Amino acid sequence: MAITDHSPDYDAIIVGSGPNGLAAGIRLVLEGLNVKIFEAADTIGGGMRTKELMRPGYRHDVCSAIHPMAASSPFLKQLPLEKHGLQWIHPIHPAAHPLDNEPAVILYRDLEEMIFHLKDDGANYKDIIKPLTSHWEDLTRDFLGPLKFPANPVQMASFGLKALQPASLFQTRFDMDRTKALFAGMVAHSMLPLDYWSTTAIGLVFFGTAHTGGWPLPKGGSQSLADAMARYFKSLGGKIETGCEIKNMSQIPKTKAILFDLTPLQVLRIVAGEFPLQYRRKLNKFRYGPGAFKLDYILKEPVPWRDHECRRAGTVHLGGTFDEIAEAESKTNQGNHPHNPFVLVAQQSLFDSTRTPDEKHTLWAYCHVPNGSVRDMTDAIESQIERFAPGFKDVIEEKAAMNTADFQEYNANYYGGDINGGRQNLDQLFSRPVSMINPYGTPAKGIYFCSSSTPPGGGVHGMCGFHAANTVLNKEFGIKKNDWKFEF
Repeated sequence: MAITDHSPDYDAIIVGSGPNGLAAGIRLVLEGLNVKIFEAADTIGGGMRTKELMRPGYRHDVCSAIHPMAASSPFLKQLPLEKHGLQWIHPIHPAAHPLDNEPAVILYRDLEEMIFHLKDDGANYKDIIKPLTSHWEDLTRDFLGPLKFPANPVQMASFGLKALQPASLFQTRFDMDRTKALFAGMVAHSMLPLDYWSTTAIGLVFFGTAHTGGWPLPKGGSQSLADAMARYFKSLGGKIETGCEIKNMSQIPKTKAILFDLTPLQVLRIVAGEFPLQYRRKLNKFRYGPGAFKLDYILKEPVPWRDHECRRAGTVHLGGTFDEIAEAESKTNQGNHPHNPFVLVAQQSLFDSTRTPDEKHTLWAYCHVPNGSVRDMTDAIESQIERFAPGFKDVIEEKAAMNTADFQEYNANYYGGDINGGRQNLDQLFSRPVSMINPYGTPAKGIYFCSSSTPPGGGVHGMCGFHAANTVLNKEFGIKKNDWKFEF
């Protein structure tokens, strides 16, 4: 159904061009709406940007690097982004988890191969993960969105009973310390203590993505994903204006709906008196999570991992055992800096030759720190890499660091360095930013949230924008669709 009443300048305005802003824009223009996106930075993409941080020709992903959630996104994977320049690259292994004095634990893409290599834990892993992957399409449509009655209640109930458990409890389902360590690395993406309720969910989701869509990286950098989404959006008639920071409502053209791909603090500054006092107070109570400290490298040669199988993985999780990772994440959430932090490493240039102009390599690594931390974690990160890759420091040619203040300056959504758009504990899992009844709407007519501060939260999946756009279509234009099929 196309919109025929175009009396406003635009049917919808979107503020912010991150994955959710772009996804919302695409969803709206697919229904024939006249949509414009405003972006404060000179380039689109939000967390998907890729830049030459140190030298010409060396392409570094500023924030998001590997994209399991994009590959599993019920909306994004339907879009014809390959026709607009996107090329996915799948590393040989989605991830590796090195350990002291023994071979690394490898996350294999093929489920049966994974079960085989886990040996004594193979049967346990199969019992837990096979039911998820067997119904993955249906499950992702249920859990990657707002709280509602599931379309597949039996499968969702089975997932939910596991997912709601603290990871510290669920890890007892595995017999081997190696499997528990691998599980901890998956769970730690949540940036929460591993003894919190619902932390098992993120671990199961990352296992599920590995055996279904994989953990790919975009050729040329994450910017390629943003650019492909933008090209598709514009091919449908959408408009984008960069270098335009929206500071107040008077800057926004006449429109029926405004969607903010921003977190509550930024929206409060822009909207000001449009919201009633009680709602403003609720938004001010929104909690942000830990921040990130990141290092980008130019290396003379690949990381000299003790276990060479790690060279075949796009992502490497560093932190040792389950207990070590649990301790590091607990300390971070208590406002402290762990001596041995959990470190996430991405090795894009091993699989994508466009990242460097020569035979050298790039490396991307970050750890979690307390929100707003200004401590330099370079030594702690490099010590963790050196622990599993002796001689790593000898192959470093150049490096650049980003602390939490740098992240916030780069993207105002990353308040205090929080790259998830808000703490994702059980209290804020569905009631983001305020209500679980209608998380995307606000008390102000025509004003909506579409950022990762709404369900399902952080990650490059576009589902926050997709669901927000559906809410706008229903509330503002009377368009309600329950199917997941779109004509492109």
